[in-house]
Amino acid sequence: MRSASRSMMARVVPGQQKLAEKLIILNNRAVGMLTRIYNIKKACSDSRSKPTYLTDKALESGIKFIVRKFPQVDTRNNQNQLAGVNNAKNEILKGLSLYYHTFVDVLEFKDHFYELLATFDSLSIYLDLTVNYDLTSHFLELIVRYASLMILVSRIDDRKAIIGLYDHAHDMIHGKMDKDYARLGQMIVDFENPLKKLVEDFGAHSRSMQNAVMSLLQIYPQRNSGADAWRSASLFNVIATPAQMLNPAVTDKMQCEYVSIESLERWIYFGYLLCHTSMVSSQEATAGLWRPVLQSNFCLTLFRDEVIMLHRSAEDVFSSIKGYNKKISEVKECRDMAAQQAGKIHKDKRKYLRSSMKEFVAVLTDQPGLLGPKTLFVFMALSYARDEVMWLARNSSNFIKKVNAEDFVDRHLGELLFYMEEIRHLVRRYDEVVQRYYVQYMYGYDSVILNEAVQNLSVCPEDESVIMTSIVNTMTSLSIKQVEQKELFDFRAMRLDWFRLQAYTSVNKAALSLKDNIGLARLMNTISFHCKVVDEIDEVLHETSDLSNFCFYQNFYATAFKRCIELPAQSRYSVIFPLICGHFVTAVGDFCPEERSHVRDRALNCVNQFLEEIAKEARNLLFNIASEQSQLAENLLPKNAAVMMKQGLVKKGKGKKHTKGNVQETPKPGLESKRKDRLYVTRMDKYHMALAEVCSAINYRANFVVWEHTFAPKEYLTAHLESRFAKHLVSMTFNKETNEIAKPSELLCKLRAYMATLQTVENYVHLDVTRIFNSVLLQQSQMVDSHGETTITTLYTQWYLEVMLRQVSGGSTVFSEMRRHFVKVPNYADSSSSNQPIINAEEYSNINELKALAQIIGPYGMKFLNESLVWHIASQITELKRITIQNMKLVTALRTSIHKPDAMTELISNLDGVENFLLRMTIIGVIFSFRDVAQEALNDVLQHRIPFLLASIADFKEHIPKETDIKVTININELASAAGIPCEIDPTLCAALSSQKIENPDEEYKVACLLMVFLAVAIPVLARNERSVFLPELVAHGNNCHCLARAVNHVAAALFTVHRGTVEDRLKEFLALASSSLLKLGQETDKVSTRSRESVYLLLERIIHFSPFLTMDLLESCFPYVLLRNSYHAVRRNQPAMSGLSRTESTSGTVA
Repeated sequence: MRSASRSMMARVVPGQQKLAEKLIILNNRAVGMLTRIYNIKKACSDSRSKPTYLTDKALESGIKFIVRKFPQVDTRNNQNQLAGVNNAKNEILKGLSLYYHTFVDVLEFKDHFYELLATFDSLSIYLDLTVNYDLTSHFLELIVRYASLMILVSRIDDRKAIIGLYDHAHDMIHGKMDKDYARLGQMIVDFENPLKKLVEDFGAHSRSMQNAVMSLLQIYPQRNSGADAWRSASLFNVIATPAQMLNPAVTDKMQCEYVSIESLERWIYFGYLLCHTSMVSSQEATAGLWRPVLQSNFCLTLFRDEVIMLHRSAEDVFSSIKGYNKKISEVKECRDMAAQQAGKIHKDKRKYLRSSMKEFVAVLTDQPGLLGPKTLFVFMALSYARDEVMWLARNSSNFIKKVNAEDFVDRHLGELLFYMEEIRHLVRRYDEVVQRYYVQYMYGYDSVILNEAVQNLSVCPEDESVIMTSIVNTMTSLSIKQVEQKELFDFRAMRLDWFRLQAYTSVNKAALSLKDNIGLARLMNTISFHCKVVDEIDEVLHETSDLSNFCFYQNFYATAFKRCIELPAQSRYSVIFPLICGHFVTAVGDFCPEERSHVRDRALNCVNQFLEEIAKEARNLLFNIASEQSQLAENLLPKNAAVMMKQGLVKKGKGKKHTKGNVQETPKPGLESKRKDRLYVTRMDKYHMALAEVCSAINYRANFVVWEHTFAPKEYLTAHLESRFAKHLVSMTFNKETNEIAKPSELLCKLRAYMATLQTVENYVHLDVTRIFNSVLLQQSQMVDSHGETTITTLYTQWYLEVMLRQVSGGSTVFSEMRRHFVKVPNYADSSSSNQPIINAEEYSNINELKALAQIIGPYGMKFLNESLVWHIASQITELKRITIQNMKLVTALRTSIHKPDAMTELISNLDGVENFLLRMTIIGVIFSFRDVAQEALNDVLQHRIPFLLASIADFKEHIPKETDIKVTININELASAAGIPCEIDPTLCAALSSQKIENPDEEYKVACLLMVFLAVAIPVLARNERSVFLPELVAHGNNCHCLARAVNHVAAALFTVHRGTVEDRLKEFLALASSSLLKLGQETDKVSTRSRESVYLLLERIIHFSPFLTMDLLESCFPYVLLRNSYHAVRRNQPAMSGLSRTESTSGTVA
């Protein structure tokens, strides 16, 4: 046996074994296999993604049989139980092929792994992480990955069902079992208890593993030191020793300084556990490696979010070994110590790292040139921070019951992540600084020292000599000009050569033994690090600060973000959470392309969710401030001043009889600005400070890219501000609970307060707030906004039409020509409660309120209001036409009987629906009166805002040639009407009438003529109504019949423009008929018919006053002016008491 073994070893040539290449390939293969097995496990554990064959009821009995008999399934004699499987054999073979062959790949990987392990044992390779770093780290990582892979395989609950189903389907189709099934089935059975099986298998390979793990004694104790040790060493504090700031950070264990402590702990844990027979006897390994790992962790990562519980797994392994009771007690003791101290220790570490990295970032930002000499510190800081962050992520979800849960809650985690990203950003931004520094370092120092070391070698075989010479030549050929010319560097071949050289020189009895040339090895490790930061600095960043595992700790990640955004002092760091989602792309590999879309969707959803929450937080704070400012602005309204004046009068009146305490005072505006001292912080101060912090997060990056998608945080804020601003405007306008609408002036006051507050966001974030205002207010001037929601314009339009004007038509309110708004006249109101006014129309219809409304909804909104009013008028005109058509014969006879008084009297008495006709015409007049005031208000606003443009429009309208086509004239009038300029012919009403269906134009023209005749002969009927009395103080009639003057002129102009008639001729005819009908009232002796005769006479004068087509001379020719003068005297003489009462009521209404 000895001679055979010796001859076998003699045949083994290190260079022919390709150890370096095998380690690289198998490690990559291990990651791919872990990825595929992980995805199979996740798919089978989720009912939505589980293969349908495993959940099919028809296959349930067959699957249970296969699993029970696995792996020796007698399919020939149990066809009844497997009938369902037989029926679906083709689909099963196709559907489970990927899963089955993944398990076959695991089997093949296992064979290659043990083959390589045997080679390492046969060559007695020397492994020391501080000497041959690449060889040792790859070896240890391969063992851990293999162990993790086999543990993950054993955690797939449906593994037997998948393999058994596939093999049975294969047997049914091809008549034989799959060639790999027997060995694969045996592997699955062997690894039912994976740790126990791994311990058995590694018993023969413990020597290489033990040497590699024992070398970690030089590294792990230092890396596992606490925050106090870091403070005493001033770790990462580059300004602690100013004289050494420019000195390069150098150590003889460069890569070991920034290797992940989690990797070290996994190597230690699995190395000690799998090789426990040789490790347990070493007190140094137990005290320096094993116990610290168990005292610092509850679990370690197998792959992604799959972990192994350290203490429970160790107890399970040791409990099956005789004489290990003491080790079990040791594990339990370490578990209790971890429960007491681990959380606090790591909390202190994170606290120290936050403060030290904050200072480190500030120094590097101010002096980026330090990135050259302090590159090692940079990667150490990133690695230390990443280790602590990921420790918290995995242990916070897997700690035992005895721990203090508060130690695993870190509300400042975002700050630490933020500093990590800052350093990464600085390294990428100033990568040329690092390149320049280390290119000079390599050709000016490393090449010289390495050349001397090679020259001093006593023995250097040919292969090793070629490699060393190639490395020296590569470094001496470097030049600073290559950096200046932005030449791409590629030292991968050189690093691979050094990896190969480690394999050649680490075998037992090598001619050039690395064990005897530790100085050379560590120099080469340093050079390897230097060249890597020159050509693959992104790869080093990935090694030290990759946080892609957060993709699989979504609950922890989302909770950490929530804690960050909720704490005002930390909210500025919340932007780091969406930025880290950019790391998720590194979580996917080439071995499992199907998971790429899932990880991408998860990353994009996270980014979107986080940016939405940040924008919502900023929006809420901003609108809280705006709400406070709106309330302060509302306190300055005149109505509140009146309340304070009343309280002052009450206070003075009671001062002689009662104490001052009996009067409850309203706080005066401005009291909120008074402070007792500077330390006093108001609620508004807190809002502003929190807003500044959140906006700092939004302003941190203008945009960033995640999975080829560009995200702009400011656009999220803009969208949220637009949406909330629009909703706030609508909610401020109409109160759904009380069904009350805000007065336009009060709404305008609040709107200005909100806009002033929103404008301040520009002090924090580079936003175009004006664009937001333009977008929202423009949408509010339309019928619905871009989301189909109701707007301010629609609310006010509906309210004026359905509430205020409906109440006016009820008779309790009149339009005052003197005051230019509606006035409540309770003296003439109907006694029934149903007609009592529910709102004070005066407060909503006066010119100031309508000006405020015009400023809020703008010309577009006023145009919509105008159109809505006019369409209402058009519907009334339709009803007027219907009444006219019903009386067509009588009205036609009246038109030709103007000089036959007796005939006219008889015909008028036979007319049907006269009062209805007059009421509808009065409603039209009331609407026109309100519309004209609204147009006047719009014109006043535009005069202030765009005087020059408005002057051009007015000039254009006034100088239309008379011979211009009527369509052109209407178009110009439409432009003028949109600007609030009054027009002789109302273009909106013309458009409304034109849109109505006209079958016979001549008949329609005739109806229009008869409509005016009907109105002319119906006017005397108003004299019978006592409500038709004229109110001199208001310049209005009690039943709003004075509004007929506007109705007559607007309706006549529109009707005869649409029907191609002559407006002036038709109005002359109307005036003749109306004056004739009214003159007959003078001959009436019935007091009922003439009770308001003088007031009705005044209607003719008002019609002429509002008409651009008729003149007073024309009126004088058909109606004596003396009658008008006497009528004015009569109405004034007969109503002194009513006028006074009207004045009193109006005044009280105004005060109210």
